[in-house]
Amino acid sequence: MKPRLLPRTPAAVAGAALVAAMVVLAVVGPPLWGATAERIDAAAILQGTSAAHPLGTDSLGRDLLARVLVAGRFSLALALAATLIGGLAGIVLGALPSVLPGRAARLITGAVNALVAFPGLLLAMFTAVVSGLGARGAVLGIGVAIAPGFARLTQTLAATVAGSDYVSAARMLGVSRRRVLTGHVLPNIAEPLILQLTQALGGALLGLAGMSFLGLGVQPPSFDWGRLLFDGFARIYVTPEVALGPAAAVALAGIGFNLLGDAMAKAAARTAPAGKKPAVAVPPNPGEPDPGAVLEVKGLTVAFPGGATPVRELSLTIAPGEIVGLVGESGSGKSLTAAAIGGLVPYPGTVTYGRLLLGGRDMATLSGKELGTALAMVFQDPMASLNPALRVGGQLAEVAIAHQGAGRAEANRRAVDRLGHVHLPDPAARARQHPHELSGGMRQRAVIAMGLMATPRLIIADEPTTALDVTVQRQILRLLREVTEETGAAALFISHDIAVVGELCDRVMVMYAGRVVEELPVARLAAEAAHPYTRALIASLPDMDTDRDRPLASIPGRQPAPSDVGPGCAFADRCALASARCAAERPPLIPYGVAGRVACWEVT
Repeated sequence: MKPRLLPRTPAAVAGAALVAAMVVLAVVGPPLWGATAERIDAAAILQGTSAAHPLGTDSLGRDLLARVLVAGRFSLALALAATLIGGLAGIVLGALPSVLPGRAARLITGAVNALVAFPGLLLAMFTAVVSGLGARGAVLGIGVAIAPGFARLTQTLAATVAGSDYVSAARMLGVSRRRVLTGHVLPNIAEPLILQLTQALGGALLGLAGMSFLGLGVQPPSFDWGRLLFDGFARIYVTPEVALGPAAAVALAGIGFNLLGDAMAKAAARTAPAGKKPAVAVPPNPGEPDPGAVLEVKGLTVAFPGGATPVRELSLTIAPGEIVGLVGESGSGKSLTAAAIGGLVPYPGTVTYGRLLLGGRDMATLSGKELGTALAMVFQDPMASLNPALRVGGQLAEVAIAHQGAGRAEANRRAVDRLGHVHLPDPAARARQHPHELSGGMRQRAVIAMGLMATPRLIIADEPTTALDVTVQRQILRLLREVTEETGAAALFISHDIAVVGELCDRVMVMYAGRVVEELPVARLAAEAAHPYTRALIASLPDMDTDRDRPLASIPGRQPAPSDVGPGCAFADRCALASARCAAERPPLIPYGVAGRVACWEVT
């Protein structure tokens, strides 16, 4: 057990010691004292404490101390069975909403909420009566009683994992719901659930003892601690020691499991639930599509309730083998544009567009498998894109298995080949490693290799070099260029660094406050940038000729929030050239210069 899961506190140590003692008792109790516990002695019926019988005897003269020691195995076995039943049922109920469609997910969530609100003891008693008195009914009753708690915890944890980038990528790849659940969601919430099992075991033990004490649990001739307590309770005022033995055993075991569970549960993560999928509205397509474009977007808008519109009427076209850079400050709508193209805008966002074509087909009509084959996304944080519970090679192989029908051996071979293709050293060894064993640059290469498993037509790279040092950053940029030249794939490269975009891309689109304000070839960026915002971005980049005695150039003010954009030019408040018309009327994006477009009244 990891030290962080068992802190060296008095409570944790006491809990571990009690649990260890109970486990040892369950193993050695029946072999050592089983015969004594079953021996009937007519001469010692209903005796109190004596040297021969420290806890007295029962109505058949059997030694109660021996019976308490022997009953430990049955009591713990029943508690374990009830915990596993409740845990399994609760985990399944809690995890299903993260992979099921909205209506089914809401139905299961409502059922879980109703069960959580119902008193656990009454639920256990009702289940035991319906299923029949005895050990089986009691186990089922306690299992049903503790299942809602597991379901609520699982639902909370699974909802967070379900919103992770690697789960979104798996859904885009067309991975089945069962595989998403068993391979991506459950492995990453296993630790807190295991800790909850330990904690629930103590509650199940106490609950089963209570059921037996009420006469709804174990029935003679079988016995557990609760049954022994039930048998001795009638003599509590005459020979109280006969009830103290099983009561002490139940209390110590319950305290031990609860102390240990509490100590371990402090290490479990508690996270907030994630959202749902967005609504998508598609107005009629305007005009004729571009037959030579890999990606064609017209009038893309992303809006959220409350008037926030982070992306406004964006249009772009990318040809085969072309890399288009999307650049702008943080909050300009770049990443949401990528998410909208990939169908990953979080609920309750609404995506509207006039046209959104990938390879000439409307992306709304593409199946998950088709979209996962044609589109590859490289996210900013590769650790969030890769499942930390799975080996790197297995995650790459999943693409070939899901989309190309490859067998496991062939998929693994292709995964190693792809890792080598992105210049990872010793790709076979890297395929056997987990993501945390790779450096940041290696993880980003592995994510790119995952995207190349299905030979995509479009690669969306959302700030893939932000967290990397400049040396590795340059290697990743060179790799992206090699990939597009070799495969003919189009690429949308998103960055806040206009210098990086200028080095890699063929064409650049500058975004501000959700709108494209300028578009032009990268070769003309330095000399012919027309929009004041684009020129300000370029001016903020120091070079070898920058005067180090003067402050670095910066853009005064700040970008407006998506809900605060007025009717005019969003950059007007920060622009030295702004006029009254700029504040009152939004300039359209119109052709300017050689193969460029700009949205500025003062330039056009």
